[in-house]
Amino acid sequence: MAAGDTKRSQNAATYRQHSQSPVPPVPVSPARCSTDSQDLTAQQDGLTALGVKPSRIYVDHGLTGRNRDRPGLREALAACRSGDTLVVTKLDRLARSHPDARDIVEELTAAEVKLNIGGSLHDPNDPIGRLLFNVLAMIAEFESDLIRMRTREGMKVAKAKGRLRGKSPKLSP
Repeated sequence: MAAGDTKRSQNAATYRQHSQSPVPPVPVSPARCSTDSQDLTAQQDGLTALGVKPSRIYVDHGLTGRNRDRPGLREALAACRSGDTLVVTKLDRLARSHPDARDIVEELTAAEVKLNIGGSLHDPNDPIGRLLFNVLAMIAEFESDLIRMRTREGMKVAKAKGRLRGKSPKLSP
């Protein structure tokens, strides 16, 4: 059994442990912003409009969607029980990597947790649903690649003009 398969099995077992509770299914959500200066208000408002209680929104500040190991995402996934729904406003809020997005959906499916993307329920058993999910995941990854490329180009131009000198020192002399 591959390491990824073992991790998926462990995660599914964790979800099933939580499913023994008689509490009715609830929406759960990870939320993230890539930099500390970004505001999560619009994303949190969108999630509450989709039925997620503020106490069930698990936040990651300053972590990109390319980083699968995010505390808020881990907490949101751990909070899911069989029958619950993981809610995201857009797929790129969940993952910016196509393989990561696919792995998360496989874990959710194994744990009998539904995925709601912007108000639309993803059905992993429907061929059209899988196609649309994969297209959205690839677009999220493509956007991430474009952002990275533009940032590098901008830094290269700024450095050539002498405006980029690296990070400011953390301590003043």
